[in-house]
Amino acid sequence: MNNPIKKITIVGGGSAGWLTAGILASEFKTQGDLAVVITLIESPDVPTVGVGEGTWPSMRQTLKKIGVSEADFLMQCDATFKQASKFDNWINGTNDSYFHPFTLPSGFFEANIAEFWQQHSSQVSFADATTAQSHLCKNGLAPKQISTPEYAFACNYGYHLDAGKFATFLQKHCCEKLGVKHVVDHVVKINSLDNGDIASVTSKLHGDIDGDLFIDCTGFKSLLLGEHYGVEFINQKHVLFNDSALAVHVPYPDENSPIASHTISTAQTSGWIWDIGLPSRRGVGHVYSSAHISDDEAEQQLRSYISPTLSQNTKLADIRKIAINPGFRRKFWHKNCVAIGMSSGFIEPLEASALALIELSAKMVAEQLPANRQVMDITAKRFNDKFSYRWQRIIEFLKLHYVLSSRQEAYWQDNRCESSIPEQLNELITLWKYQTPYSYDTHHTEELFPAASFQYILYGMGFKTEFALRHKREDKKQIANKFFNDNIALTHKLMNAMSSNRELLNKIKQYGLSKV
Repeated sequence: MNNPIKKITIVGGGSAGWLTAGILASEFKTQGDLAVVITLIESPDVPTVGVGEGTWPSMRQTLKKIGVSEADFLMQCDATFKQASKFDNWINGTNDSYFHPFTLPSGFFEANIAEFWQQHSSQVSFADATTAQSHLCKNGLAPKQISTPEYAFACNYGYHLDAGKFATFLQKHCCEKLGVKHVVDHVVKINSLDNGDIASVTSKLHGDIDGDLFIDCTGFKSLLLGEHYGVEFINQKHVLFNDSALAVHVPYPDENSPIASHTISTAQTSGWIWDIGLPSRRGVGHVYSSAHISDDEAEQQLRSYISPTLSQNTKLADIRKIAINPGFRRKFWHKNCVAIGMSSGFIEPLEASALALIELSAKMVAEQLPANRQVMDITAKRFNDKFSYRWQRIIEFLKLHYVLSSRQEAYWQDNRCESSIPEQLNELITLWKYQTPYSYDTHHTEELFPAASFQYILYGMGFKTEFALRHKREDKKQIANKFFNDNIALTHKLMNAMSSNRELLNKIKQYGLSKV
């Protein structure tokens, strides 16, 4: 029980496995007497699902920590900048739209200016009034300049990327720079100790591979936590109805076509369509509820969305069908096994939380790696508590997008049904009728969605807050007006300074980015 944790065995590759390996190997030395040995076992014929092509800004810190050059990452992973999510036709389906930017509202920590914006809501959207980022997105502009150092920014950003290329890029970096051992083989058996821990996994060609801690990155299969340990899967289809997706790669009309620096999410009759711009193509897909629309109808809606953007005689690639089982495991760390990525759960890709959860999971394992088996169960309990909260928070935040819509199709009406809305979300919506979301609505450090995100969705969707008729001693109206005016000035400055997304990427390809 007091044996030190020195061998970590990751089963499964892809973005989950290699991100986890990179984060762990950047925290611990992998060579020498006091090394932590990190081994990743990867099946030679399991394809990357490739749905989660959007990241959060946290990915910048992750890549920087593991020692990756941002310019190399952008070029080798067919990546570009993501500054926001844009929601089209979510409010009532009549050409409405709003943004959820990555940059916080102006002066967010000094004053909650949302209540002062509301009196001007008919003249300017919440995002436009409080951040320059929505203006940059609408004009196809980048969040930084060629002279801005790697990972620095003028406006906060994440990435859009090719998930398959990303996994290959991380694999090369982890093995060549960070000392991760890579075993390409099939796991055919899991071997247990007397106390129920995993002792080793048996591979087809390399025999038994042991470990002190095993990390399950086997995707939907959940080979270790799900199949071996039988940890219960908590289905969430009664809250989030979408259980199917159709995905396709869409070519640009020409090589100089603009690249959107935001994810476009367009509501449909029974789901929504994502549209992600990469340098070489767009990734487009339709997420929907099979209880409300047939696969053929969903495909027709997807083709109708794509066809106006295709050049004449352009042949579309095959459309892939992906089954989604929305939910998460009862526990994520059991015995000496942790599940990270889709093996721990999966929710539709709205707001692109999948890669962020992988980052946060691997970061917590790295920073709180148990000294020995004796204390592992204590760390596991803390891990399970934190990620149970995070999964529930994601579900509530995504459900908010549907609950606030006034679309009248059966799918949208069913989403507003009281029985499908989590109790805590219902309480918050009631509270927000009389006060704006703010820091008192969050309970943990490293919240997945800060209060600002709830403000962007609420007020982007046209939600109204009716403030109590009482005067406070401190009049913050002047402070709020200063922040509104500061945002106007910053917007003008950035609009004149920034190049287009594609133009910046072309410059980076030619000149690279400054390291300092």
